[in-house]
Amino acid sequence: MIRFIEDKDEKRKISRKILEALKEWFEVDESREQFIRESADQPFWAAFENDVPAGFLCLKETGKATMELAVMGVRKEFHRHGVGRRLFAAAKDYASLKGYSFIQVKTVRSGMYEDYDKTNEFYRSLGFKELEVFEEYWDEANPCQVYVMSLKSAIDTISVRHSYRGRFSSDPVPRKDLIAIANAGINAPSGCNKQTTDLVVVDDPATLDAVKAVIDPPLAQTAPAFIVVLTRRINAYRDKCFAIQDYSAAIENMLLAIVELGYQSCWYEGHITDDDRICDKIASVLGVPEGYDVVCVLPVGKAADDFHAPSKKPFGERVKFNRFGED
Repeated sequence: MIRFIEDKDEKRKISRKILEALKEWFEVDESREQFIRESADQPFWAAFENDVPAGFLCLKETGKATMELAVMGVRKEFHRHGVGRRLFAAAKDYASLKGYSFIQVKTVRSGMYEDYDKTNEFYRSLGFKELEVFEEYWDEANPCQVYVMSLKSAIDTISVRHSYRGRFSSDPVPRKDLIAIANAGINAPSGCNKQTTDLVVVDDPATLDAVKAVIDPPLAQTAPAFIVVLTRRINAYRDKCFAIQDYSAAIENMLLAIVELGYQSCWYEGHITDDDRICDKIASVLGVPEGYDVVCVLPVGKAADDFHAPSKKPFGERVKFNRFGED
């Protein structure tokens, strides 16, 4: 089990227990104590086996776009059991959800020591790429290999996008980012190219407050921007209309663009289209003409609360090859 740890004393206790058991890698007392001391103030994940700490991982920010895997340790009896991979997956999700573009890690270059050769092999197996070697970053006997990984591939963005229902930072969303998000929406495919989906981007504080005021129970009250999704019923051919599919594709495109740009959101549809027809009240506030239906609101902003990915069913439980019932 992987847990995100927030208590500083617990962080120090876990990191000390693990690092003191791994003196082949953390033999310098001063450096080991520094790792333990700094871990208390860093994002921290621990892996547990039968309620006993098996490993931990810490991140630290090294730039506005980059997080570094500051320190990681897994007790030797749990090596090659997937503990390190699960820790890194949790940390990678966190960095992506927080809007970082890269994650890096430093270790001793391959070819120097057998234990560190295994470490290099592990990082490469996770997908890290060699960036540069600094021969004297530590000392001549320990040339520093820097690895880096991009967090911004389309597949990575899909894998880390999750609905966010927490508080938002008060920082405004720049108009250029809202334009990029809206473009992602209207560039989505539509049945027979009928383009049945339109958008109203709301970033004026007074208008935004007026929209929020008609949503009861309230939602996303701290979001600095909303994207309101509109649909029109236009038949693609004969009596076939694909408006639902059209706006669904547009919304998913925008949700991915929102995460790609470092923001968070949630697809709110049922809450505003229920029998009380909050959607109609929103349409009235925004001056939406007849023929258009408000179907969704997407709050957009920086997350102010920590949040973690929900659990998903195993791949094999949901994906079949060739025939249902076959893995």
